[in-house]
Amino acid sequence: MIWRQIKAVLILPCNVLGVIPSLIAYATRETRFAAQPPSPAEPTTWLALLPLLIGALFGGWAVILFWKHGNGTPAPWDPPKNFIIRGPYRHVRNPMISGVVFLLIAEALCFRSIPIGIWAATFFLGNSIYFPLVEEKGLEKRFGAAYLRYKDNVPRWIPRLRPWTAEES
Repeated sequence: MIWRQIKAVLILPCNVLGVIPSLIAYATRETRFAAQPPSPAEPTTWLALLPLLIGALFGGWAVILFWKHGNGTPAPWDPPKNFIIRGPYRHVRNPMISGVVFLLIAEALCFRSIPIGIWAATFFLGNSIYFPLVEEKGLEKRFGAAYLRYKDNVPRWIPRLRPWTAEES
């Protein structure tokens, strides 16, 4: 089970957060859009801390819940078999993707990189298309009425402040 989790994290978030931004930084290195090294003197370095903390909290917590309770991985080829409504999933339907977007925003701010910011927006847009058309349809098939009720009460991207409980609806 642990290897399944490690493989999913290595393939997905490592590419989205590491490989692709590195390739973007490399491709733009000799342009006016080149990524800059982080500097404590730059306000954007400090601004990056908030999305970094939010992203790490949401993404990390969600991965741990999949590992402990989901009987699957965050990867679409090995999805969880159990429906999870705990922790960040009580606030937002996609805490892993939200977490990754926050981490990409943190990278763009920290490295003062417009191209990495564009990558963050592109990643979010792609998932905004993929989730309603593919992911949510699969969840509706696997978990039926429970998922539909959850979907009606928990937002896709912007977390609700008060955690949702099934007893509310």
